[in-house]
Amino acid sequence: MKQHKGMRPHDIAVLLKIAITEGTWMSKDLSDALKISQAEISYSLNRSATAGLIDHTKRKVMRNALLEFIRYGLPYIFPPEKGPMAKGVPTAFSAPVMSSQIVGSGIVVWPHMQGNARGESISPLYPNAVDVALQDEQMYDLLALIDVMRIGKVREKEIAIKQLKNLIGNKIHA
Repeated sequence: MKQHKGMRPHDIAVLLKIAITEGTWMSKDLSDALKISQAEISYSLNRSATAGLIDHTKRKVMRNALLEFIRYGLPYIFPPEKGPMAKGVPTAFSAPVMSSQIVGSGIVVWPHMQGNARGESISPLYPNAVDVALQDEQMYDLLALIDVMRIGKVREKEIAIKQLKNLIGNKIHA
């Protein structure tokens, strides 16, 4: 039996992308969409299966397990690194998916040259997350909500988890 070496941050992005993908998908599609190598997609699927976040066929995300992990484990396992004020892409409660629901929390950004906002910077979930978010609006929303779970307060996290359930809840299997 292969030893589980722990989850990696991009494993969450892989699971989220599978969750919102209609119909069948191929590893190449995930690799292209998430800017992760095909080999790393395969390793990611294996880690997620071992952790019980995807079924044994590695085709169906385990909805309840993923949401539970995001809610209770993610903030401790993948905390963001906070940085200085920077130009970047709004994330967490500053992203469009949350900004209409949270008022006055300041601006939080992923540092990036194509960003149009200035605020406190935090590290993205994984290195290519910002480029993925700029190309895929659904993934932008999901990755921003993941950042709420990483840095938010209780009220913000409750709003984010409801949004996550709405975005992926009816598209993935329990």
